[in-house]
Amino acid sequence: MDCRIGYVIVGVKALEPAIAFYRDTMGFEFQFSEPEMHFASFKVGDMRFSLAEGAEEVHGTGNRNTGIGFEVADLDAAHADLAGKGVRFTMGPGKMPWGGYMAMFVDPDGNEFYLDQAQ
Repeated sequence: MDCRIGYVIVGVKALEPAIAFYRDTMGFEFQFSEPEMHFASFKVGDMRFSLAEGAEEVHGTGNRNTGIGFEVADLDAAHADLAGKGVRFTMGPGKMPWGGYMAMFVDPDGNEFYLDQAQ
């Protein structure tokens, strides 16, 4: 399976001040925000850096919504391959409201990762 880290998501308490910080202070290239999804995205070099508002969301054993997204060319094939190797998926492949196609899986320690089809 050929994949790369495509993005990192960091949990924030308030979306708008965080957007201003990363856009205006850090100089990250703002791409879009989806206030109804509590989400914003930036381009930083060749990667995407995203913000997810809501500290109540938890990934793995952590206490905030921080995630790493792996991108693959064919999500269905990657899902079948990994599931066949015993990888536990917390969400199977599916179309997201923003248009992406993704799944979610956990490693043996319970750390949760995104698996996206590259667009």
